[in-house]
Amino acid sequence: MRVSLFITCVVDQFYPQVGEAVVQLFTNLGVEVGFNAEQTCCGQPAYNTGYRREARAVAVQMLRLFERELQTSDYLIAPSGSCTAMVKNSYRELFSGEPELQQRAQRVGERFYELSQFLVDVLGVEEVGASFNGRVTYHDSCHLLRELGVSSAPRKLIRAVRGVEFVEMHAPDACCGFGGTFSVKYPEISTAMVAEKAINIARSQADMVVACDASCLMQTAGFLSREGSNVRCLHLAELLASRNGDC
Repeated sequence: MRVSLFITCVVDQFYPQVGEAVVQLFTNLGVEVGFNAEQTCCGQPAYNTGYRREARAVAVQMLRLFERELQTSDYLIAPSGSCTAMVKNSYRELFSGEPELQQRAQRVGERFYELSQFLVDVLGVEEVGASFNGRVTYHDSCHLLRELGVSSAPRKLIRAVRGVEFVEMHAPDACCGFGGTFSVKYPEISTAMVAEKAINIARSQADMVVACDASCLMQTAGFLSREGSNVRCLHLAELLASRNGDC
């Protein structure tokens, strides 16, 4: 099996180690990995901010690139629920009135998966050989949960990591407050939301909080750091690629 990766803007610019972890994870599982360096953005930042014309141009380029990737790859994988939801769901509205583009988007979307969903629902894998000694809690990213309906897959993967004590925090599905430009336009509300999330993380007494979207990790880790917390924030891929109890 061969997969082609869409690594996302946030991972590319701020969390390259997440992309490296995804490659290592698939390599450990014997899955061939492709990465096309021409990829840029799925168009979600412009789309969510109301710049539909700009988002459309980026999305058309995204379709063109990954249509080519599907000629040699079985699936398209992203370590992000929000980007996956953009491709699978929002492209239909973005290309409203353009049936050809909608059909192309549907074909790409049918083979486009978020990482945890792909591992559990397509590969049928839960135990990937990872190990980590510590107490771990999980944050449900909004798009992954609400638009893609993915909740159990990440938890199954975390629970299967050797040495992990998994504990649910209170209200794991409460938004972290990032929301792309929401955190910039409404900083007071955004900060209040992540502060509540931080309280729930602290009450869980976890050593680490795991999420499937780097943007949520950026928001949460930034607040925890400013508060002097020792809780680590890690992408699921980094945990799953870990060996010898270290991440």
